[in-house]
Amino acid sequence: MKNFLLGLIAVGVFVATSSVFVVQEGERGIVFQFSKIQRTTDGAIRVFEPGMHFKLPLVETVRKLDAKVQTLDDPADRFVTSEKKDLLVDSYVKWKIKDFGKYYLATGGRTERAENLLKQYINNGLRTEFGTRTIQQIVSGERSELMVKAMAQASKGSDELGIEIVDVRVKKINLPDEISNNIFQRMRAERTAVAKEHRARGMEKAEVLRSDVDAKVTIMVADAERNARTTKGEGDAEAAKTYADAYSKNADFFSFVRSMEAYRNSFQNKSDVMIIQPDNEFFKHMQSMSGN
Repeated sequence: MKNFLLGLIAVGVFVATSSVFVVQEGERGIVFQFSKIQRTTDGAIRVFEPGMHFKLPLVETVRKLDAKVQTLDDPADRFVTSEKKDLLVDSYVKWKIKDFGKYYLATGGRTERAENLLKQYINNGLRTEFGTRTIQQIVSGERSELMVKAMAQASKGSDELGIEIVDVRVKKINLPDEISNNIFQRMRAERTAVAKEHRARGMEKAEVLRSDVDAKVTIMVADAERNARTTKGEGDAEAAKTYADAYSKNADFFSFVRSMEAYRNSFQNKSDVMIIQPDNEFFKHMQSMSGN
């Protein structure tokens, strides 16, 4: 009897715990009865809000769905502009479940399937918007308008999934590697040509400046040499005049002084020897002992 009571208590506890389920905040619940979705009296799928609820144990099961805003962030995809230029666009989507019954029927409650379908709608919207714009229009300020229109177009398809698209954002727009390399090479060639042009102009200006400086230096040297010759000529003339004045005042004394200077310059070294005739004019002042 005691074991029977314990069994009844255990069954009661099991039934009680199996009859209660809790839906957390940020979740919604759907109840299945033998794999059949529980519906309301008007035929709509019954969705359980956050809180404690009851179900038939062993007969009904609960499937919980995420009601929070979720992010779809896949790798960059390739889009074509109106100029037939390829772009790599990195975007993300914020979405949440709006109609849980419709969502479950369309996706089976699988997030992966929902995101795959949602990505198709978003890509179709972005592809349409990118296809009607040039690269300049996309980069120069129409990105916000592009995202709004892409979200509006994608929302038409997402409504069928019971999904609300909260936001669509384009994070980054890049050119494919092969196009980027070609652009960089062209930019590098243009910059190299500009650098060569500036370098050539600099060398030309340097040559002009160098020629101008050389010309000024040549003129300055010529002026200095001219002034030096003029000064030397004036000095020579002054010296000649001085000599002439001195000679005119006392020709004998002047001749004597010049002869002494000539002797001194000729016999600077004791070993110097000069062989000339004794009556040579050079020694005329040494031939007279009278002191005249």
